[in-house]
Amino acid sequence: MIKSQYKSIGKNIQRRDVSGKIKGDSQFCADIELKDSISLKVLRSGRHHAVIENIDVAEAMKIPGVLKVFTARDIPGENLMGIINRDQPLLAHGKVRSKADPVALVAALTDDIALKALKAVDVTYTDLVPLLDIEDALAENAPKIHEKGNTLFTRRIIKGDAKTAFEDCHSIVEKQYKTLAIEHNYIEPDAGAGFVDEDGTLVIYASTQNPHYDHQEVVNMLGVEESRVRIIQAVTGGGFGSKLDLNVQGFIGLALYHLKRPVRYIYTREESYLATAKRHPFIIDMKTGTDKNGKLIAIKMRACCNTGAYGSYGIAVATRAAVHGTGPYQIEHVDLECSCVYTNLTFCGAMRGFGTPQAAFAHESQIDIHAQKLGIDPLEIRIINGLKKGSINGTGQKLTDSVGFHDCLKSVKPYYEKASKDWVKQKTSPFIKRGIGLGGMWYGIGNTGVQNPSTARIEIDLKGRVTLFTGCADIGQGSTTILSQIAAEVLGILPEQVRMVVGDTKLTANAGATSASRQTYISGNAVKDAAEKLASVLLTAGVNKLKVSKSMLEFKDHCIRVSGNPNKSVDFAWLAQRIHAKGGSLSWQGYFDPETIPFDPETGQGTPYSTYAFACQLAFVEADVLTGEVNVKKIVAAHDVGKAVHPENVIGQICGGIAMGVGFALMEEFEFGKTESMKDYHIPTCADMPEVIPIIVESDEPTGPFGAKGVGEPALIPTAPAILNALNNALGKRIYNLPANLERVLKASIESGHFSPK
Repeated sequence: MIKSQYKSIGKNIQRRDVSGKIKGDSQFCADIELKDSISLKVLRSGRHHAVIENIDVAEAMKIPGVLKVFTARDIPGENLMGIINRDQPLLAHGKVRSKADPVALVAALTDDIALKALKAVDVTYTDLVPLLDIEDALAENAPKIHEKGNTLFTRRIIKGDAKTAFEDCHSIVEKQYKTLAIEHNYIEPDAGAGFVDEDGTLVIYASTQNPHYDHQEVVNMLGVEESRVRIIQAVTGGGFGSKLDLNVQGFIGLALYHLKRPVRYIYTREESYLATAKRHPFIIDMKTGTDKNGKLIAIKMRACCNTGAYGSYGIAVATRAAVHGTGPYQIEHVDLECSCVYTNLTFCGAMRGFGTPQAAFAHESQIDIHAQKLGIDPLEIRIINGLKKGSINGTGQKLTDSVGFHDCLKSVKPYYEKASKDWVKQKTSPFIKRGIGLGGMWYGIGNTGVQNPSTARIEIDLKGRVTLFTGCADIGQGSTTILSQIAAEVLGILPEQVRMVVGDTKLTANAGATSASRQTYISGNAVKDAAEKLASVLLTAGVNKLKVSKSMLEFKDHCIRVSGNPNKSVDFAWLAQRIHAKGGSLSWQGYFDPETIPFDPETGQGTPYSTYAFACQLAFVEADVLTGEVNVKKIVAAHDVGKAVHPENVIGQICGGIAMGVGFALMEEFEFGKTESMKDYHIPTCADMPEVIPIIVESDEPTGPFGAKGVGEPALIPTAPAILNALNNALGKRIYNLPANLERVLKASIESGHFSPK
C-alpha cells in the first residue's frame, strides 16, 4: 500500500476549468479564429425519403468566393460512420433517409457566400414513401429504409418463467407508457475549426465527447494514415450524449484534405435542432406481478424505440432499456425485450441515461400502482423489493459489493415520513393540490457487456514535475479535476501540481468516450494504475537513497520521506534524475477495463457491468387544477456514488441532473418537422428549479479508484418518475405519457373530478 500524507480524495478543490470560464478566457470551438479561414455550410436534403437522381453544382461554383462544392464522390475513403453500427454516410449517396441528411458541402470565403451557394446547388430527387413512426416502419410490406430492413436491433433478457409465474401473482399491473424525443440543448452550438500544420497533418479542433473516436472516423473517411489526422478537443460547452456522434469533424476533415486551407464550421441553433441526435422516443408495454405482500414475482416488458434514419447509439439504448427494465428490484421471473426501429426522421442517439430514464418512468410507475392496489406504503414496497448485496439481477448477475439502494431509501425516509404527515396536509389554495412521490434508480457504470477500456500516461521530468496525459474529454462534468485528484492522492502532491494534457489524439492515448458515467470509474482506475507504477519506481529509488524498506516510506511535498522523520527525505527531482541516469523510464502507462461477461444471445444472461450506481429521489409537487401548471417545490436526492472524489462536483451533477429531469417530466418535447429552434422548445429555467437536498451515499466500490463509481447519468434518471408519482399522489390520476405538460395535467385534473370546465 502506497502511503501519502496529502489527501486529495473527498476534497472540494477548485475545479481546473473554473477560472477560464468565469473570466471568459476559455476558447470554445466557435471562438477559435484561424487566419484566412474559409467557411463551410452543408446542404440538407429537406426530404424524408428519396432517391438522389442527380446533383448539379455548376451554378454554385460560378458564384464569386465559392471554392468548392463537395459531394459523396469527393470522399476518398469510406463514406460511412457510426460508433456501434456503421450505417450513416458523411454525404448522402444513392438516397436520403431524412430531411437532415447532408447532400453537399460548400466551402466559400464567407458564410453569406456559402449560404448563397447552397441555394444554387440543384439536386434532383425521386421521392419514396416516408416512414415516420414505428408502426409504419414495422408494417408488412413497408419499404426498407436500410437494406437489412427497418429493425436495427432487439435485446432480450429472459430469466425464469414469467408466463407461468404471472398465474400465481396476487396483484398484476399492465400498462403502456410513452415518451417523446428530446433535444440536448447544450449551451454551446456544434462547431469546429481546422488547419493543415507544417508537417501536413490535418489538425481539427472539435467540440466532442470522444476525440479518439472522431480521429478514427476521419481517418477512415479520408483513407489516410492515422498520423495524418489530429483531433484536439476544444473547451466543450456541454454534450449530454449528442457530441458522441460526429457533427462537423468529417466536413472539416474533407475540406482540409482537398483545399489545404484553414476552415471553420459553426452550426446555427436551427441546424443543431434539425441535424443532431435526439433522445429516443419510446413505447413501453409493461406487466408486473407481486404476491399479496408486495414482493415482485414477475415482469414482462415489450419496448420499442424510434432511432430515426441511422443507428447511432440505438443498440446501446435498446440494450440498457432492457437490462434496466426491472428497476433496482430483485425479480425472479423476467421477460424483457426492447427493439430499436429505423424511421425517416432525424437520427436519435445517446442522451444522458441511454434509455434508462424511459424505462425508469415505467417501472417506477408500476411499483407505485402495486403499492396503491395492495395498500402498502410506496417506500415500504421499495424496501421489500430493493436490490442488496447477494441479490441476483435480471441478467443473472450476483451483486456482491457497493449496492447502496437501501441506504438511499433509508436516507430519504425521514423526509418522506415528515412530508407524509405534515407537508401534503398543509392548507393551500383550494385549486392547488400537493403530492409527494418516490423514484428509484440503478445504472450500470460503463459500456454494456463489452470491452470498455481506458488508458492514461503519467510522466515525471528531471525537475520532478508530474504530467498526466489523458484522452478523457471533459465536457463540463469536471473529469480533468477528478483525474488530477486521483493522481495526486497516489503521489502525495497537490492536484494543482499535476500538469494536465487532455483530449489531444497526438499526445494522449484513448480513454474511451465520455459517456455511460464511466470516466471517474474507468479512466480514474487507469490514472491510478499509471500513478502507482510511477510511485513504485520512485519508492525503489528512494529505498536506495534512504536505506530503509518501502513500508517505512511515504509521499509528501514532492518528496519521499521516512515516516515520522520529515528530515530524512529525498525530492522528486533527485529521484527522477537518478532513475534517468540508470536508464529507467520516467513515463508510465495505466490501463483499466472493467470485468464483464457478454450477453447470452438468446437469454441476455451475463454480467453487463462490473458495478452499478443507485439512487432514490423524493419529489414535492404542487399542481394547479385550474391551469395545469405544476410546481416542483423540492427534490430530496440520495445517490450512491461509491466514494465522492469531489463532493461539490457530485452535488453539481445531482442538481444538473434534476434540472434535466424536471424538463423530461413536465415540458420538453421535440416534434420532428415542427420544432425548429429554442423558440419552439421549452426547457427549465432557474425559475423552474426546485429546492434540492442532495444526500451523498458512499458504499465504497472495491474495484473503483479509492471506492468511486459515477453519478453523471444517475442524477437524471429518478427525477421524472418521482415527479410523476407525486403528481398521481396530488391528483389521484396517473399520467402515462411524457411530458406531463399543462394539457395532460389539466385533463387529469378534470378526469379526477378536481375541476370541471363547466
